[in-house]
Formats: sequence, structure tokens, C-alpha cells
Amino acid sequence: MAETDDCRAQHWRGGMDEDGAQEVVSALEGKPLGVWGLLQIAGCTGLTAYSVWALVLMPGFRKVPLKLQVPYMPASARQVDNVMTLLKGRSGKMVDLGSGDGRIVLEAARRGFSPAVGYELNPWLVRLSYFYAWKSDYHRRVSYLREDLWKVRLQDCKNISIFLAPSVLTLLENKMLEELPDDARVVTGRFPLPTWAPSTIIGEGTDRAWAYDLRTIRQAMTANQHGTEV
Repeated sequence: MAETDDCRAQHWRGGMDEDGAQEVVSALEGKPLGVWGLLQIAGCTGLTAYSVWALVLMPGFRKVPLKLQVPYMPASARQVDNVMTLLKGRSGKMVDLGSGDGRIVLEAARRGFSPAVGYELNPWLVRLSYFYAWKSDYHRRVSYLREDLWKVRLQDCKNISIFLAPSVLTLLENKMLEELPDDARVVTGRFPLPTWAPSTIIGEGTDRAWAYDLRTIRQAMTANQHGTEV
């Protein structure tokens, strides 16, 4: 790991060299790595999302049903900013379901949300999240929990972000409708919720984000039910 310091300096400046990342991947083939070594590499070299998924993260999902598997795709800076924009003016607990490398939770803590909690099933991503939080000196202000999101209780969650695949969103709608309080706001990135009408949409293309207010969703469902009865 002789190049660790140079890699750290490059990443600290925000560099993301894909060719350099591929060189690291090639150099690592067949070599055993400890947890710290993996965190240094993932945190310092800016490995491509596919490389991190194929070499490090995919084994953590072997026991997860195929239809519920969500490949690791880190949120872009614009995506994170769009989530925070849709949560502007709100406070209290913020939860990211399927928090990946923890960057949305970390930004939420920076903007005053407390507690800021990420739920992530993959143990490598949980460790990587804490590494980034430690690097930013926010490790005491965030929590990353290795838990199945279907077992997470949402009754006290009022600010929720979701960057998940469409295959799980319908099931997640049902869970949130049953558990979230009326004053909760849900923000999704990359994909909208399949049957809910968003209150606000911002961004373009893959950076687009959708906000949903639970009180509005429930009111619309109640109105639709009454209309059907008539």
C-alpha cells in the first residue's frame, strides 16, 4: 500500500481518475486485503461503481433475494444537493433507506438534521460510510446501521430519502403508508414511486428527485376511495 498517501491526497482534492482506479483493480487481483486496506482503496482511489460492486460489495448480497438486490451506485453531488433542497426548512430525524456509502446521511448531518441515520444491509458499505464520516469528523453525528430495511420501524421518521431500484419501490410504498407519520416527507432519487403523486419534482435526467408528503398522499387516497364508492 505504498501509494496510499498519494491516493489520499488526490481523493481529498476531489479527484476521480477512472484509469487510475482500473489500475488499482488490476493490481489487487489475487491479493488478500484486510478491512482497512479495502476502506483505504475505496475511499482514496475513487474506484468505479462497477469495480467496487464486483470486487467488494456483491458478496454481501449473496443471501438477499434477487428481486430485492440493488447494485451500489453512489449518488452524485447534484443528486445529494437535490435531496437536501427538497428537505429544506425541515428538521429532526433524517433516514436514508439503503444508504450505500452514506453520503446523503453525512450531508444531512452537515445541514443540521439530528439524528441522521442510514440503513444499509451490506457490511462493506456500512464500514465505508463510517470511514467517510470519520474523514469528515462527523462520525459522532451520524449512525449507519446494518439492517434489513423491511424490518426498520418508520413510525418516528419524518424525513426519508430513498435511492433504490424500481423492483422494490411498490413494496416500500405499502410499508411507508402503514408506518410513516402524516407530517413525513419522502424524497426519492433516480426513480419515482410508482403510484404516489409527488408534491415537488426538481432536477433533470438521472439527477431528478421527487418529494412526497404523506398527509397529501393519504388525503388523495381517501378521496379516491370515496369517489369509487359513489
